[in-house]
This record gives sequence, structure tokens and C-alpha cells, in this order.
Amino acid sequence: MDSAELRVFEAVARTGGMKRAADELHTVQSNVTARVKALEEELGCPLFERHSRGVALTHSGERLLPYARRVAWLLADAKRAARDEGTPGGPLTIGSLETTAALRLSPLLASYAAACPEVDIALRPGTTAELIEAVLERKLEGAFVCGPVAHPSLTERPMFMEELAILAAPGIASIEAATQGGIARIVVLRVGCSYRQRLEGLLAHRGVAVPRVMEVGTLEAIFGCVAAGLGISLLPRALIGPVWQQGRVSLHTLPPEESHVSTVFIHRREAYLSSALRAFLEHVRGAG
Repeated sequence: MDSAELRVFEAVARTGGMKRAADELHTVQSNVTARVKALEEELGCPLFERHSRGVALTHSGERLLPYARRVAWLLADAKRAARDEGTPGGPLTIGSLETTAALRLSPLLASYAAACPEVDIALRPGTTAELIEAVLERKLEGAFVCGPVAHPSLTERPMFMEELAILAAPGIASIEAATQGGIARIVVLRVGCSYRQRLEGLLAHRGVAVPRVMEVGTLEAIFGCVAAGLGISLLPRALIGPVWQQGRVSLHTLPPEESHVSTVFIHRREAYLSSALRAFLEHVRGAG
């Protein structure tokens, strides 16, 4: 069993067919079939069940797949480490909460790009749940998420501290007034938004039944829906400030034990940290 056979096996498992795997690997189907057959003979067990639409993993194949992926990731990291001469360069793909991107990252990315012009930066927005999954699947080198995360496969580094506040329609005098008699709904980003979970917890603590949820795609949509009286939301106070000062929404302060939340940077514990990523993290910490 070698890395080439495991790579073919993983491609077949992911694409669900010998022909599809061959197309992805830029080879012929007969070569893929032969590699899989050789691996099955060496292991002494079938890895796929063949059917009219392609293939499906057997129980043996399901047990082998995580190891095949781990070998592929390890080899990719080994190649990156060998080629990394210590000067930041090449692609750097990271994720971020939309709130963190809006509040913190624009000036940091601009100054980092000036300091490390050979790095090609890509920033992918998402919810905490989406970003954690993307880092675990190695679609991102790392991401800024709402902490704590406490995942055994991830390392988290505290980066920023945010103060959260409730925003409601204009003219609402207090949190009590906003929640008196229940509320129509909460306005949040899509499923996986950590602020949604915190808001639901805050309401439950105050004896307010969790209301209906309105999911929207952008921060500006949250502001618009809250301003129109469709519900309340929870966001970093610094982000709400300009909108509140314009009179579009009302802002309500929370007690310190409820309002403070840490934004952490996560990356896979065993993954190789490129020079580009190490320089970026040092840049962010230095700017703080």
C-alpha cells in the first residue's frame, strides 16, 4: 500500500465512481480500476460495492478513508514545508466572521499586504460553525471565529475582545421594553451564527420564550429588518454604533458578564503553518 494507491482510493470514494475519479486524476479508468483492485487484494477485503450508478464504500472502505485523507494531508504539508524558505509568499486562504471582517480586518489586511506583497490573500466569510468545518476539512488555513471553540483537532489563539449589545427598532427605551410581552422574532445571520445562540440564551435567561427566527444574508439586511421593527438582534457594539448614531436603530447595553466575547483564530493542530500564515498572525498580534 502506497500513497498513490491511497490517493486513487480517496478520489473514487469522494467522487463516487471510477470514471469520475479518473477524470479528476487525469488518467484512464482502467488505471484507476487496477489501482483499487490491487489495494483490495493487498488488504484482503473489498473497499467498494459496485452498482449501476458508480460505487459505494464498504465498511472496510469507510474505516480506511480517514487514514487515506490523513496521508494526503500529511504529504501536502510535507511538500509545503520543504518549499517554504521562510519568506512569506504564495496563497493564504483564511476565513472570518462577517462582523470581524467589517470591524477589524480591513486595515490589517491592507497593512499586511503592503508588508508581504508576495502573499496572495483570500478572505472567506462565514458563520462560526461553517468556518470551523472548513478549517477541519482543510479548505481554509485558519479562521477568525467566536470563542471558545475547544475542539481536540484545533488550536485557538485569542485575538480580539468584543462587547456585544442588543439592537432594536428606533424608540425602544430598554431591553425590558424590547422584550416585554415577548418579541415577534430575532433577526440573525444564517444557521451556525454564534451570536444567534448567545441571543437565544440571553432571552431564555430573562424568561422570554425563544421567538421565531428571521435569517438574512448580510449585516446590512439585519440593520434594515431591525429598523423596520421586524425583530431584535445581537451584534458587536462597535459595529452597531454608526447605525445607532444615525437613528436607524436603538442600542441596548448588556451586563459585562453577558456582553463580552472573545474572537479567536483557529487552525488545525497538526497542520503545517506556512510562513505567510505565521507572518499574518504576528502582524495581527503586533497591531493589537
